[in-house]
Amino acid sequence: MAVADKVSSSLRLVLYDGDDTMTGEPMYKYKSFNNVKTEAVADQLLPIAEAVAALQERPLYNIERRDNSEIREG
Repeated sequence: MAVADKVSSSLRLVLYDGDDTMTGEPMYKYKSFNNVKTEAVADQLLPIAEAVAALQERPLYNIERRDNSEIREG
C-alpha cells in the first residue's frame, strides 16, 4: 500500500483584479505564502488569510491551500 507524507504547504490568496476589457472575463492576482505548517487545519488558516486579505488593495476572491506530498510504499 502507498503512503503520502506531506512535506510542504502554502497558502494562496486569489484577489479579484477587475474584468478584461477585451473579453469581459475576470482577472485575478495571486499572493502566496510559503512554509505554512503542514499540521495546520483550515480553521486555523482561514482567519489568518482573511486578516492578510483585509490589508490588500484588491478584494478577496478565494483562498487556496496547496500541499506537496512524497509518495512511498508503506
